[in-house]
Amino acid sequence: MLFYLILAIGGTGTLWLLAKIFGAPSASKSLKRRMELVKERHAEGVTAAAQAQIRKLMAARSSRFEGFASTIIPRPALLRKRLEMTGRQISLGKYASYSFGLGVAVLALLMFRGAPFFLAFFVGMFVGVGIPHFVIGKMIKRRIAKFNSNFPDAIELMVRGLRSGLPISETLGVVATEVPGPVGIEFRTVSDKMRIGRTMEAALQDTADRLGTPEFQFFVITLAIQRETGGNLAETLSNLADVLRKRAQMKLKIRAMSSESKASAYIVGSLPFVVFTLVWMINPTYMGHFFTDQRLTVAGLGGLIWMSIGGFIMAKMVNFEI
Repeated sequence: MLFYLILAIGGTGTLWLLAKIFGAPSASKSLKRRMELVKERHAEGVTAAAQAQIRKLMAARSSRFEGFASTIIPRPALLRKRLEMTGRQISLGKYASYSFGLGVAVLALLMFRGAPFFLAFFVGMFVGVGIPHFVIGKMIKRRIAKFNSNFPDAIELMVRGLRSGLPISETLGVVATEVPGPVGIEFRTVSDKMRIGRTMEAALQDTADRLGTPEFQFFVITLAIQRETGGNLAETLSNLADVLRKRAQMKLKIRAMSSESKASAYIVGSLPFVVFTLVWMINPTYMGHFFTDQRLTVAGLGGLIWMSIGGFIMAKMVNFEI
């Protein structure tokens, strides 16, 4: 058992080092790379070509682990999109290394505690796949909620700019500069794409596809319809901001009305685990048979599956789409 523990610790440390080497660049490295690009742009002849070639070689080196992770992960494009939706520099290789390291650590810990290999393997695989997926989902939800809370204020800022005579492209730049958080970052991305030649519709649609939120999609559709049919854009955006605020209020009202059912589901779902933990603390030998006796292991896995099905059904019953 000690050998498996040492092997798991060594594998986790190796994967962490690989993620640090081949993972996403830090903020300082990104700033240094941008400065090199600016120097490249203003350099002459052979110097610019040499710098460009060196940069391509470094990019190819840093993407080796990324390419390996793309081959072993199913649907890597969808996972990359989820990682981009978090708004953080999380590469596919770093995500894969953390998932694998967590799974190996749980596997070694359970085997060290005397659990059968197959039980430890499936539990480690479940933890290694499920926990990173859950964490990424929470990060996406938190960022989308922060974006939606500030988005109506950004639209109102655009309305004031349009009423003062600014064009729509300038108002997008004002929002990117003045509004903090995810709203400013996304609008800054749209402004940067427009500066390099992308049309406003294409830049906005790329952001809408990456965010995946209906609120921003409403905004994109509103601008597209107004450019085709004409009309008072400031008044249209003001009405849209009002609709988005009422939509947010309705979501909060539904959350308050369903909070009692959610609390009951949390309490009922956590009771078996609480009782299991308490009995384990009182009599660890008695509860230890769940990890050694195959019959109890199968019964415990069956109970977890049925509880998961019940939790999924209760979550769908209290989840309302607006």
